Amino acid sequence: MKKAIVLLFTILFFAGCVGQKKAVDSSIKVEYKAYSRGFYQTVRVENQMVFISKNREEKPVAFKLSAAEWNSLILVVNELNLETLSQMKAPTEKRLFDGAANASFKITKQGKVYESQSFDHGYPPAETEKIVNKMLSFVK
Repeated sequence: MKKAIVLLFTILFFAGCVGQKKAVDSSIKVEYKAYSRGFYQTVRVENQMVFISKNREEKPVAFKLSAAEWNSLILVVNELNLETLSQMKAPTEKRLFDGAANASFKITKQGKVYESQSFDHGYPPAETEKIVNKMLSFVK
């Protein structure tokens, strides 16, 4: 009887630990923002939900991601070195003369915010290209 109780408590303990890992993964928030004088777009992903806004005054349109899409996004975020995100250089500078919209990218993971420097919309730094393209694919 004692062995059964110890076994039960052990299973419950490890089941609780697995639930905590999922809570950490769901605490990731990814935001992409692009704007110019005549253009505005934000894409925010958190808790398997995508919020898209194409106008500063409008309420964002929301939809739910599938588990596979959410997991692939989490994998791409985890591949990225978040500590160097703010130091990544933009490959082009069209935004400086109105040749492209100004874009930025922000990831909040476990309460810590990592933000990129500005770059041209559609031309992210090579290190963030996968995740930015994935974010923009939700808009289409």
